[in-house]
Parts: sequence; C-alpha cells; structure tokens
Amino acid sequence: MTSKQPSAAKLKWFKVFAAVLPFLLLALIELVLRAFHYGHDTSLFIRYPDNTDYWVMNKYASERYFSDTSNATMGSIEPFKVEKAANTMRIFVLGESTTAGYPYFHNGSFHRWLQYRLMHTYPDKNFEIINVSLTAVNSYTVLDFGKQVVNYQPDAVLIYTGHNEYYGALGVGSTSHIGSSRFWVQTILNLRKLRLVQFIDNVLAGIKKISTGKVIDQRENLMKRMAASQEIAYNSEEYKEGVKQFETNMSELCSLMHDKNIPVFLSTLVSNERDQKPFISSIGSTNNADQQFKQANTSYSVADYANAKRQYVNAKEYDMLRFRAPEAMNKIIEKFAAQYPNIHLTQTRKVFEEHSPHNILGNETILEHLHPNLYGYALLSEAFYKAIQNAHLIKSPAIKEMPLADLLNQMPITKVDSLYGAYTVMMLEAGWPFNKPIPAGYKRGNSFDEQLAGALAVNRISWADAMNQLFQYSMKANDKKMALKAVEAVMLESPLNITYKIYAGRINFDLGDYENAVYYFKLAYGQDQSFENIRNLYLVLLKTDQPERAKTYIETASRMRPQDTQVPIFLSKVDEIISLKAKLNSTPQDKGLRSQLAQDYHLLAADEAAAKYK
Repeated sequence: MTSKQPSAAKLKWFKVFAAVLPFLLLALIELVLRAFHYGHDTSLFIRYPDNTDYWVMNKYASERYFSDTSNATMGSIEPFKVEKAANTMRIFVLGESTTAGYPYFHNGSFHRWLQYRLMHTYPDKNFEIINVSLTAVNSYTVLDFGKQVVNYQPDAVLIYTGHNEYYGALGVGSTSHIGSSRFWVQTILNLRKLRLVQFIDNVLAGIKKISTGKVIDQRENLMKRMAASQEIAYNSEEYKEGVKQFETNMSELCSLMHDKNIPVFLSTLVSNERDQKPFISSIGSTNNADQQFKQANTSYSVADYANAKRQYVNAKEYDMLRFRAPEAMNKIIEKFAAQYPNIHLTQTRKVFEEHSPHNILGNETILEHLHPNLYGYALLSEAFYKAIQNAHLIKSPAIKEMPLADLLNQMPITKVDSLYGAYTVMMLEAGWPFNKPIPAGYKRGNSFDEQLAGALAVNRISWADAMNQLFQYSMKANDKKMALKAVEAVMLESPLNITYKIYAGRINFDLGDYENAVYYFKLAYGQDQSFENIRNLYLVLLKTDQPERAKTYIETASRMRPQDTQVPIFLSKVDEIISLKAKLNSTPQDKGLRSQLAQDYHLLAADEAAAKYK
C-alpha cells in the first residue's frame, strides 16, 4: 500500500510556512517582551509624563548608539507643545557636550543665553528652544536626531558638532565602534530599536562581564571609558576615516534639511590652542605635536603672534589623542554652508578669535581642551545670534535690543553655577588624560555659594535645590538682585511652572525695573489666562502709570467675571485717570489735576503711581 504524496500546492505552502515561521516566532517574542515592558522605547521624544500636552526628550534616546548602555548619556528636559501655538518660533539644537553646556549645563548652555536674549529682544514672540544634545556622541547621533526633529515643526535647527568624531559613540577610535561600513552601522542602529535585540545585547554584555570579570568602573571619567584607540596619527587611515564619517553624515543631514526647507545654522568649532598642550605626541616623526607647541610658546613670548597661531594649531592637529576636532572639520562645515542656500554659517571661531588676545584661543574663553567657560558660552550664543539676525530668520521687529555687554550682565547665571563648573573641571582634570593633581592643601572656601557649589559638584543636592536655597538665602539677606537671578534661572529651566514668572515680576517691580515686571506678569498671563493672573497684570500696569494698557486687560477681566461688581468700578476709575492725564498734558502745572490723579490711583491700590503726582 503506497503512502499518499502531498500535492505540489501543499508542499509549496509548507515551504513558505517553514521559511516564515522563524520570523513569526521572533515577532511573537518581540510582542511578549513589549507586553512585559522589557527594554526601552528609544524614540527621540515622548509625551511629558508631568503634562501630556507637551513633548520632552526621551531619557533612553541615546542607548542605541552605545555598545555598553552604562555609558549612555541623557539630555535636558525641555518640554515643548504637542500642538504648536501661534506666534511661536521653535528651534532645535543638535550637538555634543559643548552644545549641551558642559560642565555647567542648565543656563550655562549657549542655547539658554540665546533664549534669554531673544525673549527680551522680541517680548511679543514665544520661543521654544529645545536642546537635544548629548555628551559623548558624534555626527551619527546628530544625524539620527536631525532626521527626527524635522517631524516636529522646526523653524530652525542650530548645530555645533565635530569634536567627538573619533571617541564619541560609534567613533572610529571609540569603545562603541561597531564597524566602518555605513550600511552596517545604520542597520545596527535600526535593529537596536527592537526589544529582542536589546535583550540579546544585555545577555551578551552580561556574559562578557562574567567571562572577563571586567566591570565598568564608573569612577573613571567618560573620556577614558570611551577612548579605545588612543593614538591616531595625523593623516593616518583612522584619521581619514573620522573625517570621512563626519563629512558623510553632515552631508546627509544638510541635504535633508535643505529638502525640507528648514533653515540650519551650522557652526565652526573652537578648541584651546594656547593653554592646552598636546596629550600624546608622536616620537621620531616630522608631525611632532610637542615640538610644534614648544615653538609656538617661543613665538608667542617674542610677540610673533602670526607664527605662534600657526604653530599652536599645528600642535593641536598633530596631537594623536584626538579629543579636539582637526581643521578638516571646519573646512567641511564651511563647504556645506556655501553649498546649500538655507545652511547658514555660524562663525563661532571668528567670534572667539575676536575676543581672544592676538586671535589665539586660550583660557580666556575655554576651560580645558575644548569646553567654553561661561564667557565662552556667551560668545557661542553671540555667534548664533549674529547668524540668526543676518539670515533675517525672525520677521518680527526687535522691541529692545540687548547688546552682548547687557546679556553678560543680566543673564541669570550665579556664582554657584560658575563655582560648580570650576569644581567639575578640577575633578575632570585630576584624571586621564590631563592628570593634573588637585593642589596639595587645596581647600574649598566656606561661603554660602561655595558650600552650595561643592554639594552640587558631588551630587549631594540637585541644581534646582541649589537655586532654591540661593533664593531663600538672598531674600533673607535682602539681596533682591541675586534673588532675581535665582528665580529667573529656575524659570528658564522649568518654563511650565508659572510661579517663577510671578516671582520674577514681583522682584523686578521691587527693584524698579517696571518694564521687566510687566513682561513677566504678561508671560504668566499668556501661560495661564486666569482672573488672578490678569489682575496681577493690570495692577502692575496701573502701578507703573500705564492706564491705557491696563484698560484692555481690565475689560477682559470684566468679561471673565461679569458678576464681579468691583471690576466695572475699577474700569470707570481707570477711564477717569486716562481723561485726567490727557488734560494734564495740556496744563502740566495744574495742581488740582495732579491731586485728583494721585487720589484715583490711591483708590486703585496703585500708590506707586500716585506718588508720581503728589
């Protein structure tokens, strides 16, 4: 008796099923892992847990770029609206640690300097400046993030990147390097979005730790943990590969932004030339970094600054430990700015040179090898501000220009921020590759600022806690200028908290800065159009003798609470004040009019304005 053979059609479907079955199983495992919330969504933005009307940067967005996720870094929490509001300019910022504001972060970052300047120059416009920069990444991450921000209605994108091409995540000399093939790298990055791949990565990492007995020492700085190939010679194959990687990624990003018609402000790079000696110099080579640096110091000492500049740059170029971008990166940046009409060159290097002795960059603007000090971050913001103005990006007229000198004076940066940055860099430089021991007998001062900065540097308190304590201390000491800086600082960090805007308005009023008092109360009302906020706004306008502007808001308040009998009385009295002021313009010496104005203002609890007419 012969067995029945399967038909050709059944055999065909059996082969198809056998081929598809492994993929079905993998898909099923992926679904199960997601159902049990294993792994992380690595999208750039997620809904803000505190307010789902806003997007915020995903703290897991960086994990795809690091072979060991314990090295993965996190960005800032800067909410922006899911539904972009009218009259809003939305600007995204892409880059690495400098762009993120290391070592200050928070308001030390250049984008906060820029935001503070823009919001006061164009007070009738709303600015959302969202910084998605990360420490220890390079152009692969910048490109990937750039591909995502185009979907969130950007009005412009600001880019400062290029220093981490060798040792940043996926860099050619990095511990996170996964190959030179661009296709392979992009494939791995896409696969790492899957929970199954995250599971496999974690298992392999666990096996590696058990088999080798090696555990990442988190006490070592990230620079050391990320650097694998510590000697990359000038013009070597690895050197050229890093340059090519940067050029290819930036070419794709610029092309994408050009096709989407998104204005991009692409910045040249700066690093310390005069005050950072080469980390590793080749021996027996014509490209000797140490020799160039010594020659530069000699030239500088005899005032031969042109040769000194060239030699300092050569010393940086020949430094085999490539934490500072080679000159080739700036040439690439300039090339793309010339190639695409909507890629605007931001001349950061030129601005730094203009503010450096003899155009040679040193510790006047840069802390160690490449991160700016607070003055340097102000200059970085100045470079972007100039580029934005030159491109006529903002169509609204400037209400009040804020020169750089005023920005440096008014920016809410505190001594705590400055000291924290100094302490952080001191601890960084105590380790590899600087190896500068903290001076024997060094003792931190015991002032209140120094205590706060010290606690902040060793993570005993958060930055928000430090600012809150500084505010409380300043108010007790009746130092309202410092209290205002602390309030404005936290306001920039936490824009959704309306309380800080109200405090800023009140303190500005107490300090006699009525223009900014009105500005902050107006911001508070714009964010929350409640009766209390509109009342604060029209009261401060009356106290500053601006009854015409106050009237508009009082009329709105009357419509908000038609049952309130006090608001119509208020409105009537304001109409009377407006009429009396018009008469007083014709007869400025009329004491009766002045007395009546003072009395009316007093009845409206606006004694500050009443005093003007007594």
